Amino acid sequence: MQLVIEAGKTEGLYWRDLWRYRELFYFMAWRDILVRYKQTVVGIAWSVVRPLLTMLVFTFVFQKLAKMPSDGDVPYPVLIFAALVPWQFFANALTECSNSLILNTNLVSKVYFPRIILPTSAVIVSFVDLLISLVLLVILMLAYHVAPDWHILALPGFMLLAFAAAMGAGYWLAALNVKYRDFRYVVPFIAQFGFYMSPVGYSITRVPEKWRLLFALNPMVGPIDGFRWAILRGKSPLYPPGIVVSALAIGLIFASSLWYFRRTERKFADII
Repeated sequence: MQLVIEAGKTEGLYWRDLWRYRELFYFMAWRDILVRYKQTVVGIAWSVVRPLLTMLVFTFVFQKLAKMPSDGDVPYPVLIFAALVPWQFFANALTECSNSLILNTNLVSKVYFPRIILPTSAVIVSFVDLLISLVLLVILMLAYHVAPDWHILALPGFMLLAFAAAMGAGYWLAALNVKYRDFRYVVPFIAQFGFYMSPVGYSITRVPEKWRLLFALNPMVGPIDGFRWAILRGKSPLYPPGIVVSALAIGLIFASSLWYFRRTERKFADII
C-alpha cells in the first residue's frame, strides 16, 4: 500500500496542518533570527545604523537643502524616523520572504509541511528589526521632547496593516521566485522604487490632492501615514480616504497572494 501525501488536499486539512506544524514555525523563525544576527559583522547594531543613517541623509536633503517644512511643530528627524520604521519592516520582509523557499530547498523538496510557514516565519525576522527600530524611535522622541498621547492606541491597527502588506507581497514573491529565479533581481528594484513612492521623506499632504487616491494605491501609504499619525499625537495629518484605499489594496494583495501560493505550492518540490 502506497501512501501519497498531497500538500493541502483540502483547505480544511491545510489550515489544520498549519496548527499541527506550529512548532516548526517557531523553530524556523528562531533559527532565522539567530542566523541573521550571529553571522554579521556588526550584529544587531546594523538594525540601528541603517535607519539612523537613512534618517540623517533625508533630514539633510529634504530639510536642509530642499527646505521642506515639517508637519506642525514636530522635529523633522522624528517625522522621518516614524515613517522609516514601518517602511524598513516592509522592505526587509520582501527580501526575506522572496528567498525563504530557495534557501530551504532541502526541506521543501524532501519533507512535507505547509510551505507557507517559511515566508511567514521570515516576516518574524523583520519584525525583530521593527522592534529594535521602535526602541531607537523612543530614544529619539525623548531627545526631542516628543511624547505620544491617546493617538498611540491606533498604532496596533496600522502595524497589522503593515504586517498584512508584508505577508501579501512576500507570499507573491516567494512563490514567483521558485518558478522564475529572475525575481531575486526584481526585489531590490521594487524596494527602491517603492521607497521613493511612499511618504517617508514627506507626508501625503505634499502630494497634489487630485493624485492622492491614486498615490494611496501603494499599499504602504496607509500604514506609514497611520503609523506617523499615531506616534506624533495626530500632528502629522491623516488622509482617511487614502487609508481606506490603501487598506483595500492590501486586502486584495493578501487574498490574491494566498490564492496563488496555494495554487502553486504543490509544485514547489518538483520545480525547486
